[in-house]
Amino acid sequence: MNSPDADTLANLEAYELWAASYPPLPHNPLMRAEQMAMLALWPDLRGACALDLASGSGRYARLLEERGAAWVVATDLSPAMLKRAAVVHRVRADMNCLPFRSAAFDVLVCGLAVGHAARLDLWMQEVARVLVQGGVAVYSDFHPDAAAAGMTRSFIDQAQRKHTLLHSRHELAAHRAAAEAAGMELEEARVLRVGEELTEPFDGSAAFYSRWQGLPVVQVLRVRKR
Repeated sequence: MNSPDADTLANLEAYELWAASYPPLPHNPLMRAEQMAMLALWPDLRGACALDLASGSGRYARLLEERGAAWVVATDLSPAMLKRAAVVHRVRADMNCLPFRSAAFDVLVCGLAVGHAARLDLWMQEVARVLVQGGVAVYSDFHPDAAAAGMTRSFIDQAQRKHTLLHSRHELAAHRAAAEAAGMELEEARVLRVGEELTEPFDGSAAFYSRWQGLPVVQVLRVRKR
């Protein structure tokens, strides 16, 4: 079994601090836009065995159940986050080394977590391993253009200290290549841009939209195992 690297451990520590204030719902305009794009790419879930990978507080696990999945498992490396997931089946695990048999799931979803994988190819191989033939994975990632422009993913903990999560930039070409190498096919990719797909007003949004107009901030991808 692979040991967690330094970045993984640093992010784990941050998520343990964040868990107490992290709601099991999309809690800001960006996450609401991301969730809408994710749901648009989900396959028919009726009767499916589904995995919410890097589930955090379980927002997608809950939606998988609501949309008819017969068996839903939430998995996350953070015990504090996993405790908040309101589903029956919860498993603590590193997303790069999952404790499930091969071909265990029909559907896999992963929201805004793949950037925590330094090796996209290894992450994709593990995704492919646990999916059945013809199985679908729908996942989202912060767009590398947003990171290049200086955006970071950060939060303020209960002691009012700011924490910035460590994040690897994965270009669309890298996602496509990783999928191909793992025996997967990239079926669709969508990009959310400031002022286009992301338009919901919020405090200070006028300045935000003026500064970042047109900037890609999230990419949402759907891949299928051949």
